[in-house]
Amino acid sequence: MKNIAIIGASGYTGAQLTALLYAEPQLNIEGLYVSENSLDQGKALGDLYPVYSHIDLALAPLTAAAKAQIVAQADAVVLATEHGVSLHLAAWFYHQGLAVFDLSGAYRFSDVAQYPKWYGFEHEYPEVLAKAVYGLAEWHAKDITATKMIAVPGCYPTASLTALKPLKHLLTGAYPVINAVSGVTGAGRKAQLHTSFCEVSLTPYGVLGHRHQPEIATQLGQEVIFTPHLGNFKRGILATITVPLTLGTTTADVAAAYSVYDQAPLVSVKHNQFPKIDDVVLTPNCHIGWKLDEASGYLVVASAIDNLMKGAASQALQCIKIHFNL
Repeated sequence: MKNIAIIGASGYTGAQLTALLYAEPQLNIEGLYVSENSLDQGKALGDLYPVYSHIDLALAPLTAAAKAQIVAQADAVVLATEHGVSLHLAAWFYHQGLAVFDLSGAYRFSDVAQYPKWYGFEHEYPEVLAKAVYGLAEWHAKDITATKMIAVPGCYPTASLTALKPLKHLLTGAYPVINAVSGVTGAGRKAQLHTSFCEVSLTPYGVLGHRHQPEIATQLGQEVIFTPHLGNFKRGILATITVPLTLGTTTADVAAAYSVYDQAPLVSVKHNQFPKIDDVVLTPNCHIGWKLDEASGYLVVASAIDNLMKGAASQALQCIKIHFNL
């Protein structure tokens, strides 16, 4: 039995992860924590999310005493916190010897120079960053097992990289064009005008400047054009990617490339059959559909995930189970 503390448990991702961990017989939730200033402290998780009313756990403030208790009782800590908060908490818990699973972007780049540009802060813990492994579960299992600092990928990068990484040897150097649409839960639980029900309408945002673009490019090893969109639905991501492949690439070549997922139970790949968001919502799965125009060499591939599950909480759970060999 491994004991897991969840910090930031009142948000959509933290609450979803709590429900997933609660259902795992080999994992125990050491505690659910929110910031000392949070209005949610002391509340039961079921008071915020009635769907989780079967989970009899309350949200505790992350005081100094709470941190000491986590260190004494937990094997790992999950950070479902803002980037600047995770930056410091991850390093502190890592130095106490706990395994850290960070759902923010504070440890996703190995290059410290990326953080001021994309996240607005200087990275203060290069020694911890050097130990961080990018937690794309189907691709980095060996490294996830070997480290105690796991940076769980962003939701858009998870959908995009799961579709593109098998094709790396077939890419031409031309930028893959990724158009992806996310449900509004990707913006978090905090009330904002642009994510209120009456304001949401399908629209691109972060054009040629979204922080997930360099995350995708870094992990793919090639630049991409990434355009995210906000959709008028709660959860899910659909990424449709157009990319030219090397001259002479055949349908059989693409099928062979995607056979890398033949033994991956959470990734389903189909030729000429494209996924819908409804196929994956509330599941830990990634569904991929693709079609190649052999005459032009252009491939269109679509990747669907639930942004709160495979794009966050369930991938964190995958990383936890991989790390602890469960």
